[in-house]
Amino acid sequence: MPLGIIIGVDKSADAAIGKVHELGVPTCQVAAGTYGPEAAAKLQAALQRYSIEATSLVVTGPGPEKYDFYQGPLTIGLVPAQYRAERIEHFKRASDFAKTLGIPGLQGHCGFIPENPNDPLYQDVVKAIREVAGYCRENGQKFRYETGQETPITMLRAIEDVGLDNQGVNFDCANLIMYGKANPVDALEVIGRHVQSVHAKDGRYPTNPRELGEEVPIGQGHVDFPRVIASLKNLGYRGAITIEREISGSKQMEDLKKEKAYLENIIKRTWV
Repeated sequence: MPLGIIIGVDKSADAAIGKVHELGVPTCQVAAGTYGPEAAAKLQAALQRYSIEATSLVVTGPGPEKYDFYQGPLTIGLVPAQYRAERIEHFKRASDFAKTLGIPGLQGHCGFIPENPNDPLYQDVVKAIREVAGYCRENGQKFRYETGQETPITMLRAIEDVGLDNQGVNFDCANLIMYGKANPVDALEVIGRHVQSVHAKDGRYPTNPRELGEEVPIGQGHVDFPRVIASLKNLGYRGAITIEREISGSKQMEDLKKEKAYLENIIKRTWV
């Protein structure tokens, strides 16, 4: 279970991947705002220079995305009809970009997928996901749903109804809690067999019905990381554990270093 971090590469791919190297982890998940050949060349050069493996491309937008309980269902992922066509094409451009770099998977939030499978919107979303995942499949890539806005059983239902063999889950431990959807340990019993990547992030349950729960440094929230890591091990997961700390500046790097040490200790103990 090699560690990694999420990194944005828009300003400078070399500086961003250099930050991954500085932290002393061998992998990263990459977020890129542009998908042209120049951006790909710069990112490829940086990954090779620092010997860092990009395990997935994180895809968001275009258009507004409000991460709360009121505007979220109207703006996030492939659910909102007004943004869906543009976002499908955006995913396809991202897939082509990832292919040139040899990045094996794409991931993102599909949005607040309806709990009710009889809701006409549910079938529209399944169709959209099938189109995106199918395009990724043609490019030899995995398509990964990031946990958050839907319950684990809703995500499992969508995976099965889309019906393609290149689908998987980016298991964000904290999102399940921050959206009030599930305890991550229990969620692994439902979707664990589909986990292809993991976000190590911590958070607290929501208490305001309009806002998500608070994201906090790993070890200060409600994610039981020893049990999560042990469960992933028992499921046969051997992929990267990608640390996500949703702040910026020097405090982010300070927290990342502490979280790296915390997780290394848990992973080491889990394998004994």
